[in-house]
Amino acid sequence: MQFTKMQGLGNDFIVFDAINQTVELSPKQLRFLADRRFGVGCDQILLVEAAQSENTDFHYRIFNTDGSEVEQCGNGARCFARFVRNKGLSDRDVIRVGTGGGDIQLYLEDNGWVRVDMGSPILQPDAIPFIADREQPVYDIEVNGQTLQIGAVSMGNPHAVLLVDNVKNAPVETLGPALEKHERFPRRVNVGFMKVRSPTEIDLRVFERGTGETLACGTGACAAVVSGQLRGLLKEGVRVHLPGGDLVICWEGGHSTLWMSGPAAEVFEGNIEL
Repeated sequence: MQFTKMQGLGNDFIVFDAINQTVELSPKQLRFLADRRFGVGCDQILLVEAAQSENTDFHYRIFNTDGSEVEQCGNGARCFARFVRNKGLSDRDVIRVGTGGGDIQLYLEDNGWVRVDMGSPILQPDAIPFIADREQPVYDIEVNGQTLQIGAVSMGNPHAVLLVDNVKNAPVETLGPALEKHERFPRRVNVGFMKVRSPTEIDLRVFERGTGETLACGTGACAAVVSGQLRGLLKEGVRVHLPGGDLVICWEGGHSTLWMSGPAAEVFEGNIEL
């Protein structure tokens, strides 16, 4: 099979054109592909498939390094847009894509960045899903014998957001996996550790479910900005500093769409036999 290695802010992906070739991957094969020593190595595997509705141009599937399938990936979406343009699958500047978390639109901009319509955030606990009596901007949760305060947001995939004093010293390695599999998140959760620098600037590290910490997480950046606004800490436009680089997130609140802008690049092409 032919594949392309891509990255968005160091969040790296193996991308397969599943339109012009048959791509059927078992969880074992997905784990092999993602392995950085024995396989190709990546944070996630992306499949570019034919559209499943008249309202979209393509369908987009995302798999974690543990072989599990997830609903959405913001950095992957930008790589998806760059991939279909580079491979001649589309010549449009606006690409409509169906995902497991809903339809999204991708805009290829003149500066080489990709702007993504990430849709509206989901805040109702049962839809995230998160076990809670009612919707709140902040929830108390018991983890490892301590009570933490988190924001709970879905961007098509579930996120928990914690405020920290310094992202460098944040307990990502311990609280990340503990929260990821917490019983109050029935489908597990991505965990963001956010430091607010100013109303328009944050630092963020993200522990992604099924993968671990990554250099960048687009949906995590969106969820962090939503949570920060709901707490009254952030304005509509926010620059998010991630270990792999910066994203710009804009949200006007309520049911309005989140816009995510950032780079995406091709690293190399290859062929692999499984």
